[in-house]
Amino acid sequence: MLNRRNFLTAAVGVAAAGGLAACAKEDESSSSSSAGGSGGKKLTLGFSQVGSESGWRSANTDSVKSAAKEAGYTLKFSDAQQKQENQISAIRSFIAQKVDVIAFSPVVVTGWDAVLKEAKAAKIPVVLTDRSVETSDESLYVTLVGSDFTFEGQRAAKILEKVLEKAGHKGPVKIAQLEGTTGAAPAIERAKGFKEVMDADHKDDWKIVVTQSGDFTRAGGKQVMAAFLQSNPDIDVLFAHNDDMGIGAIQAIEAAGKKPGKDILIVTVDGVKDGFVAMSEGKINAIVECNPLLGPQLMEVVQKVKDGETVERWIKTEESDFMQDQAKEALPTRKY
Repeated sequence: MLNRRNFLTAAVGVAAAGGLAACAKEDESSSSSSAGGSGGKKLTLGFSQVGSESGWRSANTDSVKSAAKEAGYTLKFSDAQQKQENQISAIRSFIAQKVDVIAFSPVVVTGWDAVLKEAKAAKIPVVLTDRSVETSDESLYVTLVGSDFTFEGQRAAKILEKVLEKAGHKGPVKIAQLEGTTGAAPAIERAKGFKEVMDADHKDDWKIVVTQSGDFTRAGGKQVMAAFLQSNPDIDVLFAHNDDMGIGAIQAIEAAGKKPGKDILIVTVDGVKDGFVAMSEGKINAIVECNPLLGPQLMEVVQKVKDGETVERWIKTEESDFMQDQAKEALPTRKY
């Protein structure tokens, strides 16, 4: 895993997302600007995205594309449709095309050593975005631009304490957990962080009674939550690893005749527009923000890497927490 002792903290604009159609094939775009390289030569960036499984991911894609255009880079973009084999193929294609820098958001944590060694042999630097990888040789990538998912899980547990207090809940707390894609860094680390706080501070009164992946999608969240309610109808709390699964779960809760945000308290992670709308309606109690607007930071890092400058091992985004009573104030000011 990453060495996370060195942080470079940079605040970026707050979250977001409208719909963005998935693109299964590689897409190339560029700006007419002469920026993005020495001697007027445009820097070429190969970027492999996880997919378009959520509002967060769509906002992240928009941010990368617009930032590359603003920087004057030639962007070769590939949508992996949540399949690791597609990302590996895209990275190999970028190597064959001799791009200047490769960036990607890994679908899962493991299984990258072979293709990263190929990039290193071709002397093409690799930058991770959003998600981390596990590798036997950390020199295979330069840096990670993204969030602290373990800390997000910890913050979700801490904000749940406030949600329970505000709701006047007394006694044991039965928690359902909607996990992200199995093997993905945010799923692993958000679950880990939440459990760390739970075990340290609430060992006797909190219990995760059921947990399953909803694959970071609304459809997955709805389907899995419906199954949760059949097996555990007395759930008190839902912790969803992203807003989209939480929104899907809301549909299942309402279909079961219960009130989301009241009968079942809900804490999610991300901070996309639809999540804030649900929170303003009282259906989500709290959201831990994970900022998707990584494009400007990524382009700055890409240029530094291309120029041979030293960068921090992990470039971290700044985030916030939001409760229900903040939603209506925060909603009009957020950038989508």
